[in-house]
Amino acid sequence: MNVTIAPLAETLTPFLNTVKPTQLAVLVDEHTRRHCYPLVKPLLPKHALISIKSGEAEKHLATCEHIWQTLTDAAFDRHALLLNLGGGVIGDMGGFCAATYKRGIAFAQLPTTLLAQVDASVGGKLGIDFRGFKNHIGVFQVPQAVLIDPVFLQTLPARELRSGFAEVVKHCLIADAAKWQQIRRRDLSQQDWRDLIQHSVGIKQQITEADPTEKGRRKILNFGHTLGHAIETYFLSEPKKRLLHGEAIALGMLAESYLSYRRGNLDRTALGQIEEFLFAIYGKVALAKSDFEGIIALTRQDKKNRGGQVRFALLDGLGQCTYDVPVTPRDMRAALAYYVG
Repeated sequence: MNVTIAPLAETLTPFLNTVKPTQLAVLVDEHTRRHCYPLVKPLLPKHALISIKSGEAEKHLATCEHIWQTLTDAAFDRHALLLNLGGGVIGDMGGFCAATYKRGIAFAQLPTTLLAQVDASVGGKLGIDFRGFKNHIGVFQVPQAVLIDPVFLQTLPARELRSGFAEVVKHCLIADAAKWQQIRRRDLSQQDWRDLIQHSVGIKQQITEADPTEKGRRKILNFGHTLGHAIETYFLSEPKKRLLHGEAIALGMLAESYLSYRRGNLDRTALGQIEEFLFAIYGKVALAKSDFEGIIALTRQDKKNRGGQVRFALLDGLGQCTYDVPVTPRDMRAALAYYVG
């Protein structure tokens, strides 16, 4: 996969000259149209602009129909190119629409959030939510390129930057104990974003290129995500409690670190470090015991499940992770109870 971390002024034109698309479209939401598109537009030849509403709540088939209809109305052929300018929702949904329009046109990811730059844009996972289930419909398809320009981080609200940082933390916990010790000693304002983007992209590329369709080790990238996705989905219907992806994953990582500890694969000191750091960065979500059963029920739709068993990726010590670990509802209740305290 072609991933570059450099100013778009240096990467975008050479990329377009290599691909030579017959037609070009740029997918944006209202935020990236206002803050990011003006930085990209001068670098582009003639193109169509497709605008959608932002947010996870828009990541569904109706929005895809709008994208497909716009491409159809503009008579885009199979040699066209779609540039996805935005965060994880834009990348997931834009890539999915490109991969399915006329059985597939080329697309490239131009990630503008930290979450998308360190995680969502890399690895070729594409998809949309379906009737409340996150990423329930999708495909694996590698983009033509992932062009990462750290300048876009300057356009982010602090909460979005913090959300993306959860995936940085995850990559350290599952694959680099030394980096974990480095980042946990710094607060958010002291982190070296360019270094962390490079680090996370390197880890994710290594894992996904060895296991592109998640048959084995790629599953470790789901650490924190079994409970995290369920919690994120659970609160989607409550606007006042709705969590950003990284906020839900931070909660999931703490709960799943506790499960790792209960299995004897993580010592008490390491669990304490993780707990202290995640609470310092993300605070504590107002999770009630009455929420537990609804969250646990949602894990039954997790894509790692097999034979009716809910399977987790859990830490096997700091910097190491194992996968396909069966976890019972009783275990999940205990993990959520540990988080609540």
